[in-house]
Amino acid sequence: MKNKSFLIIALLSISWLLTSFISEKRKQEQRWIRINLLGYPTEAVKVAVWASKTDEVPASFEIVEKETGNIVYTSSHIKRFGSYGPFKQTARLNFSDFKKQGNFYIRANGTTSPLLLINDEVYKGAADFCLQYMRQQRSGFNPYLKDSCHTHDGFVLYGAKAGIKDSTHFDASGGWHDASDYLQYSTTTANATYHLLMAYRDYPQVFGDKQQANGLDGKNGRADILDEAKWGLDWLLKMHPKKNIMFNQLADDRDHISMRIPKEDSQYGKGFERPLYFITGEPQQRGKFMNNTTGTSSTAAKFTSAFNLGAVLFKADRNYARLLVKKAKTAYRFALQKPGVTQTASVKSPYIYAEDNWVDDMELAEVSFNFSGEKVQQKKVTKALQYAGQESITPWMQKDTAAHYQYYPFINLGHYEVAKQEKGKTAASYYKQGIEKVWNRAKNNAFYRGVPFIWCSNNLTVAFAMQCNWYGILSGDTAYTELEQANVDWLFGCNPWGTSMVYGLPEWADTPRDPHSAFTHLKGYPINGGLVDGPVYTSIYKSLIGIKLNEADEYADFQSDLAVYHDDYGDYSTNEPTMDGTASLIYLLAAKEAQAKTPTGHSTFYLGANIRRDSTQKKIYLVFTGDEFGDGGEKINAVLDRKEVKVSFFLTGNFYRNPNFNGLIKKLKSKGHYLGPHSDQHLLYCDWTKRDSLLVTKMQFEKDLNNNYNAMAAFGIKKAEAKYFLPPYEWYNKTIANWSREQGLALINFTPGTKSNADYTYPEMGKRYRSSDEIFKSITSFNENGPNGLNGFILLMHIGTDSRRSDKFYNRLAELITYLKAAGYKLDRIDN
Repeated sequence: MKNKSFLIIALLSISWLLTSFISEKRKQEQRWIRINLLGYPTEAVKVAVWASKTDEVPASFEIVEKETGNIVYTSSHIKRFGSYGPFKQTARLNFSDFKKQGNFYIRANGTTSPLLLINDEVYKGAADFCLQYMRQQRSGFNPYLKDSCHTHDGFVLYGAKAGIKDSTHFDASGGWHDASDYLQYSTTTANATYHLLMAYRDYPQVFGDKQQANGLDGKNGRADILDEAKWGLDWLLKMHPKKNIMFNQLADDRDHISMRIPKEDSQYGKGFERPLYFITGEPQQRGKFMNNTTGTSSTAAKFTSAFNLGAVLFKADRNYARLLVKKAKTAYRFALQKPGVTQTASVKSPYIYAEDNWVDDMELAEVSFNFSGEKVQQKKVTKALQYAGQESITPWMQKDTAAHYQYYPFINLGHYEVAKQEKGKTAASYYKQGIEKVWNRAKNNAFYRGVPFIWCSNNLTVAFAMQCNWYGILSGDTAYTELEQANVDWLFGCNPWGTSMVYGLPEWADTPRDPHSAFTHLKGYPINGGLVDGPVYTSIYKSLIGIKLNEADEYADFQSDLAVYHDDYGDYSTNEPTMDGTASLIYLLAAKEAQAKTPTGHSTFYLGANIRRDSTQKKIYLVFTGDEFGDGGEKINAVLDRKEVKVSFFLTGNFYRNPNFNGLIKKLKSKGHYLGPHSDQHLLYCDWTKRDSLLVTKMQFEKDLNNNYNAMAAFGIKKAEAKYFLPPYEWYNKTIANWSREQGLALINFTPGTKSNADYTYPEMGKRYRSSDEIFKSITSFNENGPNGLNGFILLMHIGTDSRRSDKFYNRLAELITYLKAAGYKLDRIDN
């Protein structure tokens, strides 16, 4: 009897334990901690989101170190928001003040987050990773398939207006397939190309060279992102073959008849040729109806800006650059033929890219004519601002919904470029107005989600994060930094579904695996780096034609009446990758990688050199260079001493070895100024007119630089304490930047915008001569009118000049320092 009673008690205990376990497991399945699966830089805003289907909200949370299991951080910094989507309670868990690097988990009320990474390398290589998708989308020769497709394109439709007979052949092979279908659009290609070019221009240091121009493995001496951008430019040139001819799209929706790996596609068209739709500025077919085309501007203006930026970045290839400049001008004239918007055409279905705005494209086109770096044409800036005023806020930001691609691009690129050229701050203020519209929706939910769930919502999310980032850079206002980061976090898992929206990124976490793509569906090929469309309003999803899920919905618990997302081949509305969205993401990831290397992420790089420090901080870095002249050294030292300012001196080996400067160098060192290298023999590294052409070998570069450091060693200056290097003549290219980095050095250069570096000129130089008064005014003018004033400026002058210059600018140094201090700037060494 006792044994029976014991058995019953034991069984009841086991049952109770099992019930408790199941109950706890179910309870845990009702609550989640969402994070950015890619990780967080140490100095970034770091927030996770608590999401629960119960009323439970934790009072505190902790961070647990993966390797040791130790609790390394505890916080009650929790902001409750209530219900959102499928969740009854949500909250933001802020751990921005946790700076330790490593691998962790967030834990709250028995719920544990996915693996949490914190370090300054979390975005490293992400932009280049996404370039894989762009290469995979290539038409013509496809490097992923190592095969060619669509080589016979195409034949003209609607060409009568230009006197072209329909069915006339034009070579249109190349470019990128637009999404998982094989249509190709001029608008999305031009926008994608511009984003790629802009990414390299703004953040060249993050991109590598592992592919050839054709996309196959193997270095070719040019960053892979430039190879990809040129692939886009080359196709755009084909789409604008003559001054009076421009095509808006290649192929149409009859492409959708089947899913297949791209080959020659003969299911419609003229043999293997697909139709080329001429831009007429008048309505064209949209299924049973006509589209709402009103003019030529929206597409042609995008050509203009892409060509102008391309001409700058490919200027080493003079013939190609000249061709791009020529095409930019003819495209601009084409845009003015009939002001208005060009929409895409369709034959069978009602779905098109229903772009409905064009003044934003004209704004960018106008200001793009100033990209060459020559004298700014103020008329172009004025005209651009006029267009900007007509659409100060990108319209989707003011709405809860919009038609497919109705307001494209999803960010006003022109505002950013105008802001860098205008004298006031009008364009930056427009960005703020748009951000505020989205913030008014976002601030009411824990995910800070203010972007509408329309088709391609992820593309809008990328664009909005870029706008927040640019506004911060331009204004120095950090009010929207957390909002910006929330949108980045959303893309990488801090969303209701807990999944990254980028195929294969990060590789260890939940990312799309069954996208609407023939590559994955038919062949099982990975589409690494592709950004999928993203969640849509449930009402939109239910209204779309031909959607049917092929498998059980693994995210069923997180769908709601608000929005849905499916990692399922059958859902083309939420899980189809897009070429142009991925190109925009590449820019954003490049910015995030570069900015993670600086305290607040607002430094500027050019060709691999840091040319401006943190533009949100009122700090200026005075630097003086010297080679053969040092006549101002004693006076400069005395002024700095009297004004209690520390600066940086970059001196050649010639200068360090010159016995006349021996005492001066010792004084500068003893006063605590930074003393760094400027090359040994003041070599000219690359050609003045063809910057990519090196005039030194790597061996010569390294030997000369080592000699510079040997000369510095005589004064007790070790290489380890002089890692910042300013190139001779302030002239370098990306190869020099790479060689410097291999030496463990950080290449820097002066910040453009003032004429301080012209203090070496003398009257005999003619038009190149700049007086001290002119130089001083250029500095004060930029402070008053430039974006962010002189924040983060590396202001370069010379420690001595030729005797033929009697108007020595260093005689104005005390006045300059007084002015800068009165304006609120802190002056510091380059290494602080």
